[in-house]
Amino acid sequence: MTRFLRCGREAVLAEVDDLDAALALYAALRAAALPGVTDLVPAARTVLIRFDPAVTSPAMVREAAAALEPDGHGQAYAGSVEIPVVYDGPDLAEVAEHLRVTPDEVVARHTGTPWTVAFAGFAPGFGYLTGGHPSFDVPRRTTPRTRIPAGSVGLAGRFSGVYPSDSPGGWQLIGSTTERMWDLDRPEPALLLPGVRVTFKAVRR
Repeated sequence: MTRFLRCGREAVLAEVDDLDAALALYAALRAAALPGVTDLVPAARTVLIRFDPAVTSPAMVREAAAALEPDGHGQAYAGSVEIPVVYDGPDLAEVAEHLRVTPDEVVARHTGTPWTVAFAGFAPGFGYLTGGHPSFDVPRRTTPRTRIPAGSVGLAGRFSGVYPSDSPGGWQLIGSTTERMWDLDRPEPALLLPGVRVTFKAVRR
């Protein structure tokens, strides 16, 4: 069930039951290309629908969005990215122990199944990646680190992600990459946008 909330003059927030429903609604909204809608921002259980009030209204947006029939399995596709990773993270052994496999098997599972950017948040350029191997359900660290270097690749719950800048964080770190997740010199600063398919590739330092 979808609940619509007014967000100022230029946005409506759609609340749904879970992440799968949010991704399906986001995909349906993108495909529908509703008149006047200028931007869509997915999150774990919501989709923010921004619109031009000169073209449409909150009531029209709500009515059109409510009439959509999301697939339930669909997810918007926005291209693909391969990210090279050196798997030498400080938590790799701990993650392997939690999953009761070897560190090499953790790497094989992380690289062997594609991921998809479900939504962005936390910091500019940070994409929450879903999919991956079904065994991944890794608890956050009980004590977060005060500084995690940019490019660190981590796991938390069923998500994977790459830190775009030096910041605190509690994800389990399994590797690092030199790819820049956020670069203001690019036409699109964020490398990982919602809907982008991500494949990790193991490389040597």
